[in-house]
Amino acid sequence: MDERISKINKAAEYIESRLQGRKPIAAIILGSGLGELAEIIEDRITIPYTEIPCFPVSTVIGHKGNFICGFLGGKCVLAMQGRFHYYEGYDMSTLTLPVRVMCKLGVKFLLVSNAAGALNPDYKVGDTIIIKDHINFMPNPLIGPNMDDFGPRFPDMTCAYDLELQKKALEIAAEMGIKLHQGIYFGGSGPSYETPAEVRFFRSSGADLVGMSTVPEVIVARHSGMRVFGMSVVTNICNTQNVERNFNDGEDVVMQANAATKRMIPLFTKLIESL
Repeated sequence: MDERISKINKAAEYIESRLQGRKPIAAIILGSGLGELAEIIEDRITIPYTEIPCFPVSTVIGHKGNFICGFLGGKCVLAMQGRFHYYEGYDMSTLTLPVRVMCKLGVKFLLVSNAAGALNPDYKVGDTIIIKDHINFMPNPLIGPNMDDFGPRFPDMTCAYDLELQKKALEIAAEMGIKLHQGIYFGGSGPSYETPAEVRFFRSSGADLVGMSTVPEVIVARHSGMRVFGMSVVTNICNTQNVERNFNDGEDVVMQANAATKRMIPLFTKLIESL
């Protein structure tokens, strides 16, 4: 058996053994500083990543490192309280393993969130942005032998971010008086923040946001047939000029994401309720 599939099966079997017969329909990946959203999930079962066979471990500030299973918006959900990143030294197969595990557990919808820098000058710190598309500057996680049990060799990415879910989110936000933008996310490897020249280049490519996550997970989710909704919280404004000032700070990113979580919680709850 493919070693990658063996690892996926072992992790999925362990998690399933801990879920007390629950069948999650949706999963949420919570990015830097956004893990507190998991605290409102009801009747929670908490599974630390360190207990799951073949599972990687979060090493980044703001990522607690737990799988949470419970109920949100009346639906059974899984939440990842912290994700994995290419810059931590994990290969693509390892950092996207949780998404494959979710698929094995029967998850049909994946909601991804992240902290991102604003390339679009119309955005400000604290804004919440629906991701409508992405640009990938990381290795594609599907490189290598195809996992035929999950999806095709050449999956289509025309609507990587589900159009119906975007429409529902906009309707829910309008009803709740929450202002949302829609933008394109540029996924880079990190861990260094972008140079001003890179910021100008990314913006000229059509991107509105830049970050160091999300894209590999979305590609693997779409390969597996999941419907995906993505949202970014603007935690810093990207610097376009070479001046002697540090515009980016990891701890401040987490603080800004924590502040925005209060706006994301009701939106994610209502969206899941509508599934």
